[in-house]
Amino acid sequence: MAVAIATKWTIKGRVLIACNCDWPGAIHEGNGIGTALVDDRADAKQREALVTLVEGSAGGPWGIFRKTVTTLHGPTFVRYEANFSGELPEFKAGDAVECKTTFIRNPVTSATSHPRIVLPEGLILKDGALLASKRFVVRDGVKYDHSGQYAAFGFFYYTGP
Repeated sequence: MAVAIATKWTIKGRVLIACNCDWPGAIHEGNGIGTALVDDRADAKQREALVTLVEGSAGGPWGIFRKTVTTLHGPTFVRYEANFSGELPEFKAGDAVECKTTFIRNPVTSATSHPRIVLPEGLILKDGALLASKRFVVRDGVKYDHSGQYAAFGFFYYTGP
């Protein structure tokens, strides 16, 4: 009997997170609906690897999140546009996702605040800047507008299996 050996993989980059952490319920409760978008500039081999990751078959954070999603739309291939060079990152994935960030403001003085989060055992990121979503809209199988909610930006480094 042949034994399948899982391919080891590493992926690193920058991550922009946005969500409404109470909509429609806690992610760990499951029964979620999600969408997977892959940059259309990926070549055939990269697409195959990225699809394997986002579908959860290769472990890593996607393997964990996939267990919380009952319905996964996609993967759909769209053009990614990201601007991470300034203080306020923004991201667009075709017409499916748009995320622009802004600083968190003191509710009394309106002064900008620049908090950071450090989570050595964090799943998505280990160290990042906390922001607010100036605009966060998804319209691909899943449709919502959670502008004005939580956002974070940082670096990720994942390995598997």
